[in-house]
Amino acid sequence: MRLGTRSPNDFIQLLNQKNEVIQKKCLEKISQLTQMIDIKVMLGDSTITEQKTFDPKLITDYFQKINDSLKDWSVHDVSISNNEDLRRIFTKFEIMEGSYLISGHISLQFHVLLYYKPDQRVIDTQKELAQIVDLTKNKEQELSDNSDQFVLNKLKEMGYKDFDHQKLFEVFYENDEFREKVYAEIEKDAGVDFKKLSEKKSLLFNELDSLLVETYQTSPVMIDDSRLVSGEEGCLCTIDLEFVKNEMKEGLFDARKMSSSVKESILKRLDELERVLN
Repeated sequence: MRLGTRSPNDFIQLLNQKNEVIQKKCLEKISQLTQMIDIKVMLGDSTITEQKTFDPKLITDYFQKINDSLKDWSVHDVSISNNEDLRRIFTKFEIMEGSYLISGHISLQFHVLLYYKPDQRVIDTQKELAQIVDLTKNKEQELSDNSDQFVLNKLKEMGYKDFDHQKLFEVFYENDEFREKVYAEIEKDAGVDFKKLSEKKSLLFNELDSLLVETYQTSPVMIDDSRLVSGEEGCLCTIDLEFVKNEMKEGLFDARKMSSSVKESILKRLDELERVLN
């Protein structure tokens, strides 16, 4: 049974009231920890601008503090899921009281936006990449437009003069090692080392990646499971109560059959959870 679900039972209604208080405290605390600050970032066109963000580590530390404070509970490690630009920090915890399992789940879901650091090296790297791309593009186009003649001339320079055109190209395409050698000679004559340029381009792209900075966006609202799955920003705080029989969990049970001592223990556990959220 998910707390917050309507029920005519007085005890379940009392649990729902405590659940509302817990959700409110959780949202208030997470809203405080996700207060936005302004940082300077660089756009792809080298424009410097300000972007709002928060520090996800504050949320990770807060969830870890909750786990550390729940002494008798079974807690899961604080985890982070990463799905492209959508990220989620979450933790789970549970405890048995009599034949009833209390389980909780707290999450913060947020989006990640990428910018460049406001660093001159970003501009310099982009310029170097543009020069390499233009050079290789022009040379590749030149070689492509004249490829047949380049190959024919190079084959003749290498001593294949007495073959007709068809025979020359048969030699060229049937021998991989020979073909690579011919292409290497053509590239050398073109004055461009495509392999070296490709390696340099990879290094520059890696350097650009290292100059990226992440910013984080979320909303100070409480969401439910369906909104979490659909990728909405916000905080999730849920508590489930299940009856366990023969190691099988049952969400539907008759609360009237619960003993007074178990009810009291469950209430105390919710009070404990409320305290550790501060």
